Amino acid sequence: MTPTIETTPLCLLADIPDGNAIEVEALVKGERESLMVYRQGDEARAYFNVCPHAGRRLDYVPGKFLVRAGQIICAAHGATFTAESGDCTAGPCRGDRLRSVPVAVVDGAVRLSDT
Repeated sequence: MTPTIETTPLCLLADIPDGNAIEVEALVKGERESLMVYRQGDEARAYFNVCPHAGRRLDYVPGKFLVRAGQIICAAHGATFTAESGDCTAGPCRGDRLRSVPVAVVDGAVRLSDT
């Protein structure tokens, strides 16, 4: 039987300041990827650390993201995304969205999920 959730956590929920994000590396579909993991209370969301506008990383230095009031801002071009859905609401990629990666919080750890 295939497990539905990876056994190795990406990070602990407590590692992420509430309302902010951190960068983690993970194996996603066999490829090593940089992910941004955003925390809101007891929930986490993950996105590929890539802006859909020009394919550049979202962080302004490795692992540091501009996050304000539930909005993620691309450091390269100022595109603004809602942290909850990844939708671009302002900037050069308006109408596009961040590519999400399914995660689950299990016993205080953020893990990849197949859902």
